Amino acid sequence: MRSNPPLTADPIFETDFIKEMTRQMRALDSYGINDNKSAAALLAAYVLTKEDRSKLPIVGDPDEETLARVKAFYNAIAVLIEKECRLMAVPLVHLSHEGFGRALVTVGKLVVVDRTLRDVHRFGFDSLSKMKTEADKLLSVAIEIIGTYPEVAGL
Repeated sequence: MRSNPPLTADPIFETDFIKEMTRQMRALDSYGINDNKSAAALLAAYVLTKEDRSKLPIVGDPDEETLARVKAFYNAIAVLIEKECRLMAVPLVHLSHEGFGRALVTVGKLVVVDRTLRDVHRFGFDSLSKMKTEADKLLSVAIEIIGTYPEVAGL
C-alpha cells in the first residue's frame, strides 16, 4: 500500500515567504507549546476554505490568536522587504476590537504597503499557495515603490 508523502514535501515549504511565516509563528509561541509541530501544522490556521468561512458569523470580534496571525503575516512581508532592499521595514497593524483597521509597512518615511482590513475574524486564505501569492503581490508592489522613491525610503 502506497502512503501519501507528508505535506512538508510540498515545494512551497522551501520558499522564503513560507519559511519566514513559520519563523513568525514560532516566535509567537513563547512557551514552546508548538515546538514539535511541522510548518504545515503551524500554518494550517491561515487556511480557511469557503466552507470554513461560511461557518463563521458575518460580524464578529477577532480573538487574540487571529490578531497575532494577522500581525505575523505583515511582519513576514516586512522581513522580506528588508531582505530585498536592505532597508529597515516597519510593519504597523492597527485594528479596532471589532476587527476593522489598517496594515501599513513603512521603509524610511515611505509607506510601501497600505491595506484596509475588514472582518479580521475571517482572516485566512483558500490555501497556502494563495497566501504566498498575496504576499508576493504585496512584496513586488513594495519593492517597486521603493525603487521609484529611493530617497524617501532612505530617510
